[in-house]
Amino acid sequence: MGFEDVAQIPVDPARGQIYEHGWQSRSPTTSYPVNLTSARPVNDRRRRMRYRPETPAPSTGFQGEGLLVVDNGDRVQVISAADPTSAVPSIRAGLTGRSVTVSADGPVDVLTVGEPLGPALATWADGLVDRLGTAVPRPAPTVWSSWHHYSTKVREADIDENLVALARLELPVDVVQIDDGWQTEVGDWLGLSSRFTSLEAVADRIRGAGRDAGIWLAPFLAGSRSALAAGHPDWLIRTPDGSPVPAGRNWNQDLFGLDVTRPAVREHLRAVFGRLRHLGFSYFKIDVLYAGALPGVRHTGHGPIAAYRQGLELIRDTIGPDSYLVGCGAPILPSIGLVDAMRVSADTAPTYEPGDGDLGGPSQRGATISIVGRAWQHGRFWVNDSDCLIAHPAVERRTEWADVVTRYGGLRASSDRLADLDDWGLAATRRLLSDVPPPKPFA
Repeated sequence: MGFEDVAQIPVDPARGQIYEHGWQSRSPTTSYPVNLTSARPVNDRRRRMRYRPETPAPSTGFQGEGLLVVDNGDRVQVISAADPTSAVPSIRAGLTGRSVTVSADGPVDVLTVGEPLGPALATWADGLVDRLGTAVPRPAPTVWSSWHHYSTKVREADIDENLVALARLELPVDVVQIDDGWQTEVGDWLGLSSRFTSLEAVADRIRGAGRDAGIWLAPFLAGSRSALAAGHPDWLIRTPDGSPVPAGRNWNQDLFGLDVTRPAVREHLRAVFGRLRHLGFSYFKIDVLYAGALPGVRHTGHGPIAAYRQGLELIRDTIGPDSYLVGCGAPILPSIGLVDAMRVSADTAPTYEPGDGDLGGPSQRGATISIVGRAWQHGRFWVNDSDCLIAHPAVERRTEWADVVTRYGGLRASSDRLADLDDWGLAATRRLLSDVPPPKPFA
């Protein structure tokens, strides 16, 4: 359906605020003066990978995905999906004179409260959790991740080096997580890159050191170079004319989403996660999850959100209740109740500003905006993952980034090469890993 008006809200243009909730982890989420326009992707490629691809925002104004709040200076109105685990309408708002017109492309609820913006979001979230019967989040482990130093070039020897350093420095880390770069190709999760000889052996060494083994993968994604995409083109989500739906471009290749309603794809996912669990991994960071919720034609005819949740449920069932599951690059509201922790922002970076100017891309500023903007989700939907602490000397404004993680980071992770930390960086890392907040809403 098209957009239809759902509310006309008088507003003081000098005091009014709009809170815009983005589609997925990396979509900017924050509040703005009502007379401005919210963040926009710098190009179509960024839109596909960081925003809601099927519904571009208008050139001016605001567009929340399943949630938008208007604070007119005297009262707050929360406009939201009734059940965002089944349908997430896009909600637009635009200022005309002294009123805001709110429209949506699907049914929404309108809740009027007398509380300020922050408490109003908390009230809405508490009500949603009660209606859905979502379980109380469980405590998060502390983590060392290979990503921010080694990127996709991580080697087995790098994991071993930092495993030794963790013991030498006596850092309180529960999980050592291997990030992107261990796999043969994006989508080929049953094979190893040339930099690894045995995942089982690495997991054994991690567990032998008294820590849990963690691993990264993007289970709903297939790169155009992958054997999966070449061998099983029918596994990809399709447009009505039969071509694969693009999920963006990264790793120097085109990307596509998997149709998780296909029995063969479901068996593939069971095989991947069953094998990793068998090899000794019990912490799973699953990324680029928006690929499973792309619009398109699926085997069963299920809509994108229902299919996406089916895929997450299958993963959750396969890894078992004792494994810890972290979502990333994920449609936020459709994921409620299915992950233990959720990345609530763009990636951080050694630089404060995003290199391409897009606030959905890696940067401390872009990450901080959404970390603060989604702080109310911690302890209600899940544990908030603010991305890792990076504290080596080359990190710009590193004291400010450490302060953000200290205040808003529920899942505490280090992602430096530990040998590169100076005295300040090591002290900051030790402090943050030693003082993990409980999985309760932030005060």
